[in-house]
Amino acid sequence: MYTITDLKPGRAISLDGEPYLILTSQFGRKSQSKANMQTKLKNLKTGAIVARNFQGSEKIEPADVGYRHVQYLYGGNGTRTFMDLETYDQFEFTDESLGEIVDFLVDGLECDALLYEEHPIGIKLPVTVVMEVTETMPGVKGDTATGGTKPATLQSGASINVPLFINAGDKIKVNTETWSYVERAQD
Repeated sequence: MYTITDLKPGRAISLDGEPYLILTSQFGRKSQSKANMQTKLKNLKTGAIVARNFQGSEKIEPADVGYRHVQYLYGGNGTRTFMDLETYDQFEFTDESLGEIVDFLVDGLECDALLYEEHPIGIKLPVTVVMEVTETMPGVKGDTATGGTKPATLQSGASINVPLFINAGDKIKVNTETWSYVERAQD
């Protein structure tokens, strides 16, 4: 069982039989009242986001979630297909349920599936992924890494800003949490 001080972002808890992921938590105490923890929680089954305050001595049950290594296979008609790398079972998510991460899914990408009661309920991307730049303005001789940036379209269709020296066809590392250029990828 968790106490309110264990409620940190990224932890999964169970409320009323439903799994929730803690998005934010803020500890508080007003003069002589009991301590409390203000949290924002994401329901891992429905995707709904709720705010909840937990009081001082309240006990919170951890959710039975786990991760399994999976590979992204392909997408089409609004769905994305993944394969469990242990059992080779395939499963799908809709683009809507995955949200913004679809912009970083490229065939063959290995990532982690979030499991609740052994059923996949979400995907966790690696912090960085290697993607090919398919479209950008050409680089100019003399452009440096410390200069400006320009927009670039990646192989998945996502658009990010890259340094001026990056050209179409270059492979780059992209931070999936900040949607930002990290470095040119090594071949």
